[in-house]
Amino acid sequence: MTKLTNNSLIESAYAHSANRSGAKQNLVSHLENVAGLAAQFARSFGAEEIAYLVGLLHDIGKAHPNFQDYLNDKGSSIDHKGVGAVIAESCLEPLALIVAGHHGGLQDLAEVRASWLPEKRQAIDDDTALRKIFDAFVYLNKQPIAIPAYLRNELDAEFFLRMLFSALVDADFLDTEQHFDLSSSESRGTIVSLNELWECLRLDQAKLSGLKKDSVNRIRHEIYEACLTSARQMPGYFRLTVPTGGGKTRSGMAFALNHAIEHDLERIIFAIPYTSIIEQTADIYRGIFGAEAVLEHHSSVTPDDEGDALARGVTWARLAAENWDAPIIVTTTVQLFESLFSNKTSKCRKLHNLARSIIVLDEAQTLPASLLKTILDGLNQLVENYGTSVVLCTATQPAFEFSPELGNLSDIKEIVPDTARLFDALKRVKYESPHNNETWSWPRVAEEMSSAEQALAIVNTKTEALALLAELNEPDTFHLSTLLCGAHRRDVLDEVRSRLSSGEPCRLVSTQVVEAGVDIDFPLVLRAVGPFDRIVQAAGRCNREGRLTSGRVVIFIPDGGGSPPGAYRTGVDTTLSIMNQPSFDFDDPASCENYFKLFFQTVDHDTGRIQELRKSLNYPEVAARFRLIEDDSAPIYVTYRGLDGQLNASDHLLSEIEQSPELPRRLMRKAQPYLVNVRRREVEQYCRDGLAREIKPGSGFYVWMGSYNVVQGLVAASLDPDKLVI
Repeated sequence: MTKLTNNSLIESAYAHSANRSGAKQNLVSHLENVAGLAAQFARSFGAEEIAYLVGLLHDIGKAHPNFQDYLNDKGSSIDHKGVGAVIAESCLEPLALIVAGHHGGLQDLAEVRASWLPEKRQAIDDDTALRKIFDAFVYLNKQPIAIPAYLRNELDAEFFLRMLFSALVDADFLDTEQHFDLSSSESRGTIVSLNELWECLRLDQAKLSGLKKDSVNRIRHEIYEACLTSARQMPGYFRLTVPTGGGKTRSGMAFALNHAIEHDLERIIFAIPYTSIIEQTADIYRGIFGAEAVLEHHSSVTPDDEGDALARGVTWARLAAENWDAPIIVTTTVQLFESLFSNKTSKCRKLHNLARSIIVLDEAQTLPASLLKTILDGLNQLVENYGTSVVLCTATQPAFEFSPELGNLSDIKEIVPDTARLFDALKRVKYESPHNNETWSWPRVAEEMSSAEQALAIVNTKTEALALLAELNEPDTFHLSTLLCGAHRRDVLDEVRSRLSSGEPCRLVSTQVVEAGVDIDFPLVLRAVGPFDRIVQAAGRCNREGRLTSGRVVIFIPDGGGSPPGAYRTGVDTTLSIMNQPSFDFDDPASCENYFKLFFQTVDHDTGRIQELRKSLNYPEVAARFRLIEDDSAPIYVTYRGLDGQLNASDHLLSEIEQSPELPRRLMRKAQPYLVNVRRREVEQYCRDGLAREIKPGSGFYVWMGSYNVVQGLVAASLDPDKLVI
């Protein structure tokens, strides 16, 4: 590989100003360090030489005398990316995007080609120093670029550039950190091996698995053993089809650890759709492996980066969150996929660490249908070209392989054999379907709930939840939806669990927030008709531990009931159509497969036409259109005083926020449990009505001035609940 020698302009230059020790960093040293690190990161996907090349080029423009003056406080900063980008273009045109974007992010190739690169070429022609830098490198590097053989089409190339970009920017960040902040640099790195983690899980599992002889625990042990056996299979796509309550949190980790050890993979990434399940899952894994083995990374837990927390564990978490350099990562599907299709350096930095890893997609059926074409292509890229294994983990497996639009996923290996038998063995409920499509009024639903001491009703919208609450109007009734802030929802769940375990009366009205993974166990569950997978997930909250001979799951069609638009409504219609088939059975995995076959035929899998944008290498527009959650909301801070209405932390925190001259991340993180996200248009109306105010001008952070109900949450006379974010 090329060394940057025989050019006095480059050899005498510096890359960075003085650090705390008063030492500057030599430019050649920085370029070669970054090139070496980038090559190391790209080795796992066969791009070592290209990564080394862009590493050498990324900051080569800093050799210009004007930039050296800037480092010595004798002038202003100048562009240092242009000359390296032009050299990269001369080697292979798309590489210019990597060098040009290593600070600001990946750009649109068409725009870079049309205006930015011609401007930089002209600058080289007009500037003697730039010409010397350009000529020195070009003369030293007269070898062809070796392109990996797996780059067969435009989408392969687009994804490859993302991974190459990740390798470069992470290498650049790390070497710069090494110069300026040696203590942080030394705190990086994994402190425990996957073999050690497996030993922790093995010992912990030995306290549970196979000891109880009841049917539920017997099946859980069988699933766990099947995961250990299947871990020896070659990397690729896997399904972990486990009935609700089948112990997939532990069994999935057992498979992932053993599979990683067997095939020399590097890390395990659990991507989960809901924050409530993430917190629950991360706590379980920390209890098994210890805090410093598990990185919990999502919007509600952003590791500290302000230097105000010096504990070793916090520092490690902050550093590991930047590039996912940790053995076990628990994150959201939003964080995973919006990083995968971002164009920003901070989000893309972690992508190279997805290579030769295991990605476990918990509740895989929740992936949004409108983005499936792009999501599955990204997963295919990782599996086929980057040595990654992907596990689709759910009780309701989406039949991706039966849709030609969704790519080639035909070779999916089942981790647990004979899943139909397991579902039959773990039948814990009886489903009661609507008779002749009869509809129920809310008083009828309330009457059915009141017939049992403990009952859960799950409805499709927040408007329906409030309507049912009004009919119940009982002191032992609780409510869960995103009308409640996070702290309120946690308190409700704690109270509900306490009442369920002690046999006290308890009726819970909820939207879909309670369905997937929330550990509650009711004898009676009523579910407004919804998509097939949502109904099955709702049933997982009924007789979860098998204490009853059978629980009741009552499916009803609400009078005038609505449902969220788009794919959700399509799912409702598809479910209604297949429920009338003679062979239909909610407990049969074949019914689930049939549902998804029909569902995928009737929805658009690429509503934003993202795939065409990817082919043209328009990275900013891809990032703008790829949104798992529409970002049209603003946070409103509510003063939630607990179920008992007593003064608590939310009062004191609001005072601290209002007295702070800015809104530091430390306070924003503390505020997370007391936020309700509301559509921006609604927030503007609330401000006009005096129901909300912006806490600081231009902050985009609001305080609720209206009442906050201990049952209903954030409700106002002018409020349409379904304008809030579900």
